[in-house]
Amino acid sequence: MKRQIFRSILAVSLAVLLAVLVLVMGVLYGYFQDRLTAELAQTTAYIAHSVELAGADYLESGLPEGRRVTWVAADGTVLFDNREDPAAMENHAGRAEIRDALLLGHGSAARYSDTLSQRTVYYALRLGDGSVLRLSDSGYSLWMLVVQALQPAAVVVLLALFLALWLAGRVSRRLVAPINAIDWSDPGSQPVYEELAPLVGKLRSQNRQIQSQLWELRRRQETFDAITGHMSEGLLVVDRETRLLSCNGAALRLLDAQAVPEGESVLALDREEGFRRCVEEALEGRRCETLLDRGGRCCRVFANPVEQDGALSGAVLLVLDVTEKERRETLRREFAANVSHELKTPLTSILGTAEILENGMVRAEDTAHFAGNIRREAQRLITLVGDIIKLSRLDEGGPAGAWETVDLYEQAEEVLSRLANAARARQVDMTLEGAHARVRGVGRMIGEIIYNLCDNAVAYNHPGGSVKVTVSEDETGAKLTVADTGAGIPREAQERVFERFYRVDKSHSGSGTGLGLSIVKHSAAYLGARVELDSELGKGSTFTVIFPRDGQ
Repeated sequence: MKRQIFRSILAVSLAVLLAVLVLVMGVLYGYFQDRLTAELAQTTAYIAHSVELAGADYLESGLPEGRRVTWVAADGTVLFDNREDPAAMENHAGRAEIRDALLLGHGSAARYSDTLSQRTVYYALRLGDGSVLRLSDSGYSLWMLVVQALQPAAVVVLLALFLALWLAGRVSRRLVAPINAIDWSDPGSQPVYEELAPLVGKLRSQNRQIQSQLWELRRRQETFDAITGHMSEGLLVVDRETRLLSCNGAALRLLDAQAVPEGESVLALDREEGFRRCVEEALEGRRCETLLDRGGRCCRVFANPVEQDGALSGAVLLVLDVTEKERRETLRREFAANVSHELKTPLTSILGTAEILENGMVRAEDTAHFAGNIRREAQRLITLVGDIIKLSRLDEGGPAGAWETVDLYEQAEEVLSRLANAARARQVDMTLEGAHARVRGVGRMIGEIIYNLCDNAVAYNHPGGSVKVTVSEDETGAKLTVADTGAGIPREAQERVFERFYRVDKSHSGSGTGLGLSIVKHSAAYLGARVELDSELGKGSTFTVIFPRDGQ
């Protein structure tokens, strides 16, 4: 703006200077022409008076030098000329100044003389005898005047140019200074030109609008960050060139990645083929879904294209932690396979025995044996189905019974009496120690926990072994401990023994359902208790169930 103002002022100054020079030249030219004509009129009158007194003799001797004198008769014939031969000169009756003098008594004219090759001013005066006396002199043409005034004019122009430059710079700076001094963050806080008042008012209004929009954008961004920051799902937004535009903390955590600098490709977060393919397909306009295995963690990635005004502008990626879901799906498949196997075994035994009986291939004295086999397998099947129903109820979190105050010692005593025959058959000694301890819970579920732990302790013990059940209570709560002298559980299998149908010793697969410890774990979780295992291979295992104190 300053440069434009400077140029405009300079251009105006030069234009005014040029106009002034032209005007001055015109005025000077007119002034010199009028001055010359007046001088010629005065000299002509003087010579005419002398000619009338002295006649033609005066023309021959007393003429002033430097000016041309011509005497013309009334018919236009040249009688005398001090520079040319009158006889060789043409008739002057048609000359403007001669014609005016004959009619009006005097006349003047200015024209370019072919004879003298210059501009000449003429003045004619009629004498008493009707003849005309004319004087002429060379006058300055406008071009000659310009040429003669060129040097002083050039000096004037240069001085004026420097003055114009200085004034233009100074004026432009002074004009622009108030504009440069405007505080654009707060227009109107300082005085400005009256002409700028509407602009400043509009700027102030726009500033308020922009501040309001910025505040709204910040609020929305903070809301968006707060929402996405507390999401357990990962959220990533990328543009068409895969540059990462937005990313929440959950995405970095799920992808085991560090923050990517602004403008970097989202592929820097994860370079797996599945993730890259998902991003590429979304940026090609197709929805994509893939499963990533992150070393024990499963993440499902959903990529969707984003269109704006009908054109693809980027993609949004959602990363979900599906580890638990995949684990449950795996457990479901294993459970279904195990249930099928566990159900098939007794059913196959029952079916085979029934076919033998049906075909009459059994002696009368062996019928009771085969019928007992059918009964045992049917009982095993009923027990398996019952355990499966128990686990299903625990998984669903439905009501398992009324809560009451239960004496752990009495419950353990009742369970040991039920298992006394099985313990004697396996030559395992069972003892109960400790004191009465009362806990809040579902009596049936507490009894099942104790029964399953003691039943496993007997089943997986060796002849001559022992099972010791201890009930105690301290500041943390009531404790039930079942310790056996069996084969023990390998360290690598201790985390899996609570899985459904998992057995450390496959040789015992014919006894029990393989769901006992799983029922213990789920029942304890339902009651708010926790189960601890301490086992050493070849020395036995100790299971401890810690019940919370009343009100905890």
